[in-house]
Amino acid sequence: MSLDTPTLRALVAAAAEQVVASTAELTALDQAIGDGDHGANMKRGFEAVLSKLDMIVAQPPGEAIKMVGKTLVMTVGGASGPLYGSFFMAIGDAIARGRRLPEDLADVFASGVDAVSARGRSQAGEKTMLDVLVPVLASLRTEPGRSDLAQRIRVVASEAVERTAPMRATKGRAAFLGDRSIGHIDPGARSSCILVHAICNTLEALS
Repeated sequence: MSLDTPTLRALVAAAAEQVVASTAELTALDQAIGDGDHGANMKRGFEAVLSKLDMIVAQPPGEAIKMVGKTLVMTVGGASGPLYGSFFMAIGDAIARGRRLPEDLADVFASGVDAVSARGRSQAGEKTMLDVLVPVLASLRTEPGRSDLAQRIRVVASEAVERTAPMRATKGRAAFLGDRSIGHIDPGARSSCILVHAICNTLEALS
């Protein structure tokens, strides 16, 4: 997997387009346990990324991914902007500092996960996007050589999303609901899963 310009363009475009296409789903999930604006916020941010796509992919890979993160910070409202922005900026920084793909994929992804954890002062088990990102990272670390890695990661992400439903939220807006947050899928976990699926699908199509 080489992050040449065509590959980078395909990955960024697919991820952004899939988030935009999922606006209604993310809105419905957030209406149940949040402010109801996660879909609209994510749509606005990733539409901004698409509008800058030519400028983004003209940069070296690390700088390009950092630009994605900075765009999200500036355009996505609520907590999601800083969290997703931190995720992509940390990944971009890891690549810019010399991490290689696919050899260092787990370490690169870990940089993003750690940034989200630090920014949100959270960890897996609190009904957040980390409840998808952490299991995906674990799979990348334990099964890096699998020929069906993309398929496996999709399964891991999907199963992780479903596991957020019985959790009691202890972070974010949903935490104010207490036990009433139980029984609902976390919107941030779902948007993370959507991004993971988009990346995996694109990598399979390009291979």
